[in-house]
Amino acid sequence: MPLLARTVLTPLHIDVRRGAVADLAAILADGRISSGGDVAVVVGPGQGERIAELVRPSLRSADVFTVAGGTLDAADDLGSKLRARSYDAVVGIGGGKTIDVAKYAATRRGLPMVSVATSLANDGIASPVASLITDGIKGSYGVHIPIAVIVDLDFVESGPERHNRAGIGDVVSNISALADWELARRVRGEPFDGLAASLSRAGAEAVINHPGDMSDDSFVAVLAEALISSGLAMAIEGTSRPCSGGCHEIMHAVDALFPGTASHGELAGLGALFCTWLRGDLTRFAQMTSCLVRHNLPVVPNDVGLTEDQFVDAVQFAPRTRPDRYTILEHLAMSPTETRERLADYADAIRDHCG
Repeated sequence: MPLLARTVLTPLHIDVRRGAVADLAAILADGRISSGGDVAVVVGPGQGERIAELVRPSLRSADVFTVAGGTLDAADDLGSKLRARSYDAVVGIGGGKTIDVAKYAATRRGLPMVSVATSLANDGIASPVASLITDGIKGSYGVHIPIAVIVDLDFVESGPERHNRAGIGDVVSNISALADWELARRVRGEPFDGLAASLSRAGAEAVINHPGDMSDDSFVAVLAEALISSGLAMAIEGTSRPCSGGCHEIMHAVDALFPGTASHGELAGLGALFCTWLRGDLTRFAQMTSCLVRHNLPVVPNDVGLTEDQFVDAVQFAPRTRPDRYTILEHLAMSPTETRERLADYADAIRDHCG
């Protein structure tokens, strides 16, 4: 008998709107996640603490834990604290680092996790991946996808604009990641999941083609939904493949060689644009350049404070960050000299496009 359907793990509840956080207790109860509010609320040092105070009156049985740093040690420490008593769920409130720590600790304790995002910096708000730092190096760890995802546009709006804009770069990078996945299918016969690809691509296309900016609620909602769609795409595939290719290899390489250079989303967008140029897809290159420039995101190494030599070093190092992944970088296998020549051509193309 043919397989006619498949089971896909997705959040039970997704809510993107203004005022969503005020309804957190009701969301937990209505979704049968926690009827009595016996949850561990995990907050970061920023807006998370403010939101915790907002929801505390309606979640009187909750315990609040503050985490910082986005490290594996912080996640393990939180996991130890979660053994103190029985919880219905872990509620992570804050930016990407806080949510990743909460996701990892909840998974290790076998607890469902609710993601309450206060920024839109990357697709970690709904993904089955936690990016955590250990020994100064950021690694990716498989975790359970959040059981609910809440994005309150009021808190996104009051957060740092640069963090939110970075999410645009992460979403746009899906286009390059999917091209790398298709390349791996052609060259190496790698399995390709059309459903995961369509979710990843749809979010990226929506962001690229939307005329609004971060001051426009409709654009911010589209960005939030695109980041969530990216997380679902990864959950369907079981890996980060639908949203991570050469773009993220470059991002991880910069993080390893030149830590603190720029955010995940900023570097992913820059890496995606360079990989798209390497691929020779001039139509996509023009679309992505226009989008990144319009949203004041980096398009050349100097925009993130990298010299040409440093960027060349990062591109050379990039394949080592994901040894099992085949992308345009592995396909071309450029020497340092070839990389430097292609980067010069790329910089000329950016100047021509931007006038």
